[in-house]
Amino acid sequence: MNLARRSSALSERWHQGRLGLWLRVLALMLAGLSAAHAYEVVDDRGVTVTFAQPPQRVVSLLPSLTETLCELGQCARLVGVDRYSDFPAGVQKLPQLGGGLDPDIEAIVALRPDVVLMANTPRTVQMLQSLGLKVVALEPKTYADVQRVMLKVGAVLGVPDAANIWRAIDAAVSAAAQSLPASVKATRVYFEVNQGPYGASESSFIGETLTRLGVKNILSAKLGPFPKLNPEYVVRANPDLIMVGERSADGLAQRPGWQRVRAVREQRLCIFPAAQASILVRPGPRMRVGARLMAQCLIDKAPRTSSAGAQP
Repeated sequence: MNLARRSSALSERWHQGRLGLWLRVLALMLAGLSAAHAYEVVDDRGVTVTFAQPPQRVVSLLPSLTETLCELGQCARLVGVDRYSDFPAGVQKLPQLGGGLDPDIEAIVALRPDVVLMANTPRTVQMLQSLGLKVVALEPKTYADVQRVMLKVGAVLGVPDAANIWRAIDAAVSAAAQSLPASVKATRVYFEVNQGPYGASESSFIGETLTRLGVKNILSAKLGPFPKLNPEYVVRANPDLIMVGERSADGLAQRPGWQRVRAVREQRLCIFPAAQASILVRPGPRMRVGARLMAQCLIDKAPRTSSAGAQP
C-alpha cells in the first residue's frame, strides 16, 4: 500500500509539474502575442509612445485634433474635449476640460482616458504624464503638418485609411482652385486673422491656401506665419481685397489711412461670420471648406483685372 501511495503521489506531482510547465509556456505565448500586436507612434516631441492596443477612450485638447479624429470616423472614442472644440456639433455635448494651457487635470484623470491628444505644451504634458496618463503631442500648423498629423492620429487609433482621407481633402482644395476664373488669379489679398492687426502671411496654412488659389498674399513669408502689423503696412501694400472675420471687422475702415486702400475704397471686403471664420483659422480637415469659402469670396469680390503695383 505504501508503494502504491508513493507511486500515486509521484504521478500526481509529475502531472502538476507538466501542467505548470504548460501554463508557463502559455503565458509566454500570450505575452509574445501581445507584444506582436503592440505598436509605437513618435509624436511632435520626438517621444515614442507605445500602445498595446488601439485606445478606446480619448481626450482631445486641441480643436484641430478633435476634428481630425472625427474626420477619421472615430468621434465615438472621444470622452472629453477642450473648451474650444465645437465641431462636429456632437462634441459640444462631451465634458469640456479647459484648454491646452489651463486644462482641468482632475476632470481629465477622472475620465480614465487611454490617451490624451494635445499640442506640445510642455508643462501640461509633464503634469498629465506624472499622473500616469499616456500623452501624444501633435500640433498642425501647415498643410504638411495637417497631413502628417492625420496619419499619426490614424496610426494611434489603428485607422488604416487615413492617407485616403487626406488625399480627398487635398483634392477638394485643388478643386476650389480650379473653380476660379483666370481673371481673379492676380488679386492681391490681405487676410486679417484678428485685430492687432495680425495677418496671415505666405508661410501660414492660410497663406498656403491663398497660394494654391493662385492669388497674391501681400504678407511675405519672411514676416513669419502670423505677424503683428503696423496698420500703415497694409495702407502701403494697398490690397485689392481683404478677408476678415466679423469680430475683427469692426472699425476696420476707420483705421488711419485705410480709406485710401483699394479694397476698402471699392468695398472689396469679405467679412466672414464667426462660424466661417473659425473654419478658416483652424488647421485641420476642414481646410477644404476654408478653400471653398476663400474661392467664393474671390469670385464675388475680386476685381476682374490685375492691379499689381497699384498705389493708394
